[in-house]
Amino acid sequence: MGQVPARGTWTLLGAEGDKEQQDRTMGTIISWMLLFLLLIPVEVQESSDFHLAGDYLLGGLFTLHANIKGTTHLNYMQVPRCKDYDVKVLGYNLMQAMRFAVEEINNDSRLLPGLLLGYEMVDVCYVTNNIQPILYFLAKENFNLPIQRDYSHYEPRVVAVIGPDTSESVTTVSNLLSLFLLPQISYSAISDDFRDNSQFPALFRTIPSGEHHVEAMIQLISYFRWNWVIVIASNDDYGRENSQLFNEKLASREVCIAFQETLPVSSGNRTIMPQDKKRIEVIVDKIKRSTAKVVAVMSLDMALLDFFEEVISQKLTGTVWIASESWSVDPVLHGIPHIQQAGTFLGIATQNIPIPGFSDFRVRQTHVKQPLVHKNTSKPTCNQECDGCLNTIQSYSSILTLSGDRVAYNVYSAVYAVAHALHHLLGCSETNCSKDVVYPWKLLQEIRKVNFTLLGHRIFFNEHGDPPLGLEIVHWQWDEGRNPFESIAFYKPGQQLQNVTANISWNTPNNMVPSSICSKNCQLGQRKKPVGLHICCFECINCTAGTYLNQSEDDFECQACPEYEWSKEGDVQCFKRRLRFLEWQEPPTILVVIFASLGFLSTLAILIIFWVHFQTPMVRSAGGRMCFLMLTPLLVAYASVPVYIGQPTVFSCLCRQTLFTLCFTVCIACITVRSFQIVCIFKMARRLPCAYSYWVKYNGPYVFVVLITLLKVIIVTTNIMVIPTNLTLGFDPDDARIMILNCNANYGKALLLNTSLDLILSVFGFSFAYMGKELPTNYNEAKFITLSMTFYFISSVFLCTFMSVYQGVLVNIFDVSITVINLLGISMGYFGPKCYMILFYPERNTLAYFNSVIQGYTMRKD
Repeated sequence: MGQVPARGTWTLLGAEGDKEQQDRTMGTIISWMLLFLLLIPVEVQESSDFHLAGDYLLGGLFTLHANIKGTTHLNYMQVPRCKDYDVKVLGYNLMQAMRFAVEEINNDSRLLPGLLLGYEMVDVCYVTNNIQPILYFLAKENFNLPIQRDYSHYEPRVVAVIGPDTSESVTTVSNLLSLFLLPQISYSAISDDFRDNSQFPALFRTIPSGEHHVEAMIQLISYFRWNWVIVIASNDDYGRENSQLFNEKLASREVCIAFQETLPVSSGNRTIMPQDKKRIEVIVDKIKRSTAKVVAVMSLDMALLDFFEEVISQKLTGTVWIASESWSVDPVLHGIPHIQQAGTFLGIATQNIPIPGFSDFRVRQTHVKQPLVHKNTSKPTCNQECDGCLNTIQSYSSILTLSGDRVAYNVYSAVYAVAHALHHLLGCSETNCSKDVVYPWKLLQEIRKVNFTLLGHRIFFNEHGDPPLGLEIVHWQWDEGRNPFESIAFYKPGQQLQNVTANISWNTPNNMVPSSICSKNCQLGQRKKPVGLHICCFECINCTAGTYLNQSEDDFECQACPEYEWSKEGDVQCFKRRLRFLEWQEPPTILVVIFASLGFLSTLAILIIFWVHFQTPMVRSAGGRMCFLMLTPLLVAYASVPVYIGQPTVFSCLCRQTLFTLCFTVCIACITVRSFQIVCIFKMARRLPCAYSYWVKYNGPYVFVVLITLLKVIIVTTNIMVIPTNLTLGFDPDDARIMILNCNANYGKALLLNTSLDLILSVFGFSFAYMGKELPTNYNEAKFITLSMTFYFISSVFLCTFMSVYQGVLVNIFDVSITVINLLGISMGYFGPKCYMILFYPERNTLAYFNSVIQGYTMRKD
C-alpha cells in the first residue's frame, strides 16, 4: 500500500506525544461538523447535471448563482438556498466543462479503461455555501464522517475536488481538505498565498498565479507608455491582495498611481445601500475629473454591475478600462446597455484553447440515465439544482461560443489531471485498470507527477502547484459576429508581451492611442524636476552649462562633464574643450610681435649708434660701457618674446621664468646704479669724498650690477625648485568651452616672486632719478627714468594682481604685452632721446658744450 507521507502523517495523526489530546480535539471538531450537517435541510433533486455515479467520484464546486433577489434573510446556522440567487452564466458554463470532460474520459477507453468516473457537483453560490459541500464530500455514503485516530485509510465520498472559483472560497475549502490531504484543483483562484505548500499542501491550480496576472497588466500599461493610472479595487480579499501586489510591482516601474479607491461590495443584498451608492458616485466623479485616462479595475465581477451603471449614468467616456481576470471575459458585464460608450476595455484573461464539441454540449438538454455501477452511488445533497441555468446559458450561447473556451479549459484540464493521476495510481493498461481503493494522499502524490499533453498544450504542476499556461490580453468588441473578447497580445510568465496587434478600436479621433501621462516627456537636454510625490509628475529644466543629461542613468539629475570636456546649456552630450593659447595669426599676437620686432631693431640700431659714437660726451654721459651692458640684455629680452606665443612647453615656460626676468633685472640694476651715480657726482662727491673715491676705484657700478644679478639668479633658481614648471590645464572663466594650458598652477605667485627684486630696484631708480631732476640738462634723465620706472612698477603690480584673480587666456596677452611695453620704455625712453641728440644735434655732442652746461649749473648753485 506504500507509506503515508510525513506531512500527511503529521497533519492527520498528530505528534506522538499528543495523540490523545489531538483525538479529543478532532473529535470535537468533527462532532460539530456532523451536528451541523445533520441539521441542514436536504432537498433531493434527481438531476444528472449535478451527480453521476461512477467507480470514483470527483467533487465539483461552482458558482451557479450569485447575489440575492430581494431581501431574503440569511441565518448563520442555515445552509443558503442558492436558487434564490441570480443565475451566474459563467459558473454554469464551467460546470458543464467538468461534465463534458468526465463524459469524454468515460467514452474514451484509453485513459481509464474499464472504469467510470462519476461526479458530485454543488453550487457554492459565490462565497456563501462552502462548508456544507466539503462535509458532504468528506462524509461516507450514509452522510457520516467517523471520528478516527488515523485517516490515512479513510475513503471519503470523492477522490478529488475541482474548484471553487474565488480565493476566499478556496482558502476555506482547502483548510478542511488539507487535513485529509484530499487533492483540490482550483480553476480560477489566483492568490499568491496558494503557492505556500506548507499552508496548502493539497492545492493545485490550472490558472497562473496573481503575480503573473499583475505583471501582464503592468506590461500592458508600459507597452502603450501610460504612466498615470487610476486603481480601483473591490473591498474584499481579491481586491486588496491584487491591488497591493500591483502597487509593489509598480515601485520599480516608471508608472504612477494618480489615486486609488476601494469599491464597496454588496454584503448579500442585491439592492445597493444608500451609502454604497453615494460612495460609487463619488468614485466615478473623481475618475471623471482626473487627468488620468487609464483605470485598472481589480475586482470580482459581482461588485462591478452597479459601478458601471453609474459610469454610464455620469456619461464618463474616453477612458481605457483594464480588467483583471475575474471580469475580463464576463458576458453579463459585456452586455450592460451602452457600456461601450464608457471607453476602451482591455483585460487579462487565460488562454483561449478551443475544446472540440464543447459548444454544443454546453446547451444540450440533459436526458442521461444514471449508469449502473456497484459503488459510489449516492443520494444528492442540497444546492444541486438550477432550474434556470440551461435557459440562461442558451441566451448567452452565441457570445460564449464566439469568446472561446478560456476558464472552461482550466476546468477541463483539471479533470484530465486527476484522470491521468488515477491512470498511474491504478496501474492502468490498454484494456483495464485495477479497482483498488484510492486514498486521497496517494492520489495527491500522483497528481504532483502528472505531465501530459492536452489539446496541444503541456499540463503539469510546478513546485508551487501552478501550471505552465500563459495569459492573453483581450479587447472587448461589440460588432455582430465578432469575438467579443478578441485577443490582442500574449503573455508568457517571465517574458515580455508578445504578438501585440495594432488592430484596436480606441474610441478616439483618428483611432489614436489615448494618452495618460502626468507630464509630457522632456526635450533632449532637459532634466525632470519632480512635482509633488509622484516621479511621473515633473517640470522640464534645461541642464546647465558644463552638464549633460544621460537618460540611460538618470532623468532627474544632469551629469557633470568630464574634466576636459564641456557642454552648453541643454546639451545631451559633452564636447572636448578647445585648447586656447596665443597663436601667431591672432591680431593681439601680430601686434605684439610687430612692436617687439620694432623694439629689437631700434635697440640694435641704438647699439650700433652708441658703438660708433662711443668716444663722444653724449655716450659717456649715458653710461659709457654700461650702456652696452644694458642694450645687450634688452636685445635678448626682445628675442625671448616668441616663448610667449604658441602652445606652452616646459622649455618655453622655463624661458619665461628665467630669460626675460634676468635680462630685465640687469637693465633695471644698470638704470638704478646709473641714477645713483649721477646723484653722487653732483651732490654727494663733495660731502662723502672717501666713499665716492672707493666707489670709483673699485668699479662700484659693475660690482652692484653683478651682485644684483647673482641675487636674481638665486631667486629664480629657488623659485623653480619650490614651484616646479609643470604644465597644468585651466579653464577660461569667460568661456568655459576654452581650456588653457598654463606653465603651472602657481604661475602668478612665481611671477610675483621673480618680479619682487625688480620692483624694489625700480623704486630706488625712481627715487634717485627724482633726486637728480635739477641736474644739468645733459645729465638730467629724471623724466625718462621716472616715467619708465613708474610704468614698470604699476604694470607689474597690475599683472600680478590680475593673475591672482583671473586665469583666462587674457593673462598671456597681458603678460607678453606688458613685457614688450616695458622693454620699449627702457630702450626708447632712456636711449631714444640720446640717439636723437647724437643724430640731429651733433653740435651738442661736444666736450665744449658739456663743459659750458656744467659751468652754468655750478654758477647757479653758487
